[in-house]
Amino acid sequence: MPEINGKEAVGYRLTGRIDSNNAPKVEAEITELLRDKGNVPVVLDASELDYISSAGLRVILRVRQSHPELKITGVSSAVYEVLEMTGFTEMMDVEKAYRTVSVEGCEEIGRGANGVVYRLDDDDVVKVYFNSDALSDIQHEREVARLALILGIPTAISYDVVKVGDSYGSMFELLKATSFSKILAKEPERMDWVVEEFVRMLNRIHGTLVPEGKLPDFRETVISWAEFMQDYLPQEYGKKLMSLIEAIPHDDHMIHGDYHTKNVVLQGDEVLLIDMDTLAVGHPIIELASVYNAFQGYSEYDPETIVQFQGFDRDTATRFWHKVLAAYLETSSETKLHEVEDKARVIGYTRMIRRSIRRKGLETEAGRAEIDLWKSELLELLDRVDTLVFDKNELEIDAVNDNLPEVQAFVEEKLEKAGFPAKTMMQVSLAVEEIFVNVASYAYSPEIGKAKLRVEVADGPSSVTVTMSDSGVPYDPLSKEDPDISAPAEDRQAGGLGIYLTKKLMDDMSYVYKDGKNVLTLRKNI
Repeated sequence: MPEINGKEAVGYRLTGRIDSNNAPKVEAEITELLRDKGNVPVVLDASELDYISSAGLRVILRVRQSHPELKITGVSSAVYEVLEMTGFTEMMDVEKAYRTVSVEGCEEIGRGANGVVYRLDDDDVVKVYFNSDALSDIQHEREVARLALILGIPTAISYDVVKVGDSYGSMFELLKATSFSKILAKEPERMDWVVEEFVRMLNRIHGTLVPEGKLPDFRETVISWAEFMQDYLPQEYGKKLMSLIEAIPHDDHMIHGDYHTKNVVLQGDEVLLIDMDTLAVGHPIIELASVYNAFQGYSEYDPETIVQFQGFDRDTATRFWHKVLAAYLETSSETKLHEVEDKARVIGYTRMIRRSIRRKGLETEAGRAEIDLWKSELLELLDRVDTLVFDKNELEIDAVNDNLPEVQAFVEEKLEKAGFPAKTMMQVSLAVEEIFVNVASYAYSPEIGKAKLRVEVADGPSSVTVTMSDSGVPYDPLSKEDPDISAPAEDRQAGGLGIYLTKKLMDDMSYVYKDGKNVLTLRKNI
């Protein structure tokens, strides 16, 4: 007995052709079938219907008018096109007939939050959805994939929808495509190439501005995770978690939402992004949290998890994650890498704890141990992380002389990537040394405080601006009189040469004391 929304329905099979010649007969049969049955739901089985004209459409319309709960099932592509063109698919539930595909024995080449991608043959892959009622999910993914392609993100577009077991799948043409996970597992010597291409795609995604309203805001989803966690964290930690996440600014740049090496594939010479159903907009820290989970978080308790999921071991995953983060942030600064990783971990642990609890993790010994591990890490992070926002161009570090090499390396990496000549890099590095050592020596003495460095490269590049700020004692280094460099050696003062040299090397310098901070700004033109 057919059903609609859990209610028993009257079924009628439409067969062959329904045109002007036999439409009255079909309508009479349906009318007789429904006689004395009241406003019962109706299911019209169109699996054997080859043709329908306007006369047949009028029959269906009159049935719909007398029985609002009407569903048409098993509709062929040709008949569906007629129903769609005439607006019938908008006014009633019309279910297409889908060819059946088996994935038994097929290679898994991708896995995301909502489904698994299998290779059927050399030409085709199918994404099978976990949700058995996935037609709306498939439609959403096809729409966002088209949007991504229009916006310049290389991806595959589904060309067909099929039935796979009790669920549905999207068919894609991916000729002999190989996932980055498989490359890392089978060809570990290519890790640096995979890192480069993986980060290149990530930057392409994050650099794409999405028209307003075209994609969901992932920040709202993360806020819902924090709301869920309020019942599982001490009150003060729950409040801080919520405030940190709510303080993440809205961002209309694209994020993938489930970015890892099974969702990036190499087809010939082209790198493609797949599994697009989680596509959204949001701050990149949300994306980095997902990447951290894929390569570190989920396998932190059980290292075998990464082997089962990605096909390579925990050591490979750890090296890959660290290389990816360094390449993405364009720095080797351990201070910067730890800063951003900690911010990503706050969101990552929040997501994993919620996911495990919702999947009955608290009901098993292993699940409780895993949740306890992630929870202890999260609480420790919440004790010291004060913002989840980061800037690739900023480095906050203890103002001590031992950190000078890291500070200079951070600046030089930015300038080298921007293509500055060696002479300019040397001059800027020398100026940075002078001002950082000055802060380290005097700003907080005898205590230790933080210095924040910001490097901004103008387009071209035509200039670089370096800003150094600290919360130490107010001091304007530009107010000090320049040393008399014409005096004989015995009359010269040892101090003051650093700031004087910096003035000579830079094209502009300025100082301001604002919001309790010393802010010194340097600019160097090419």
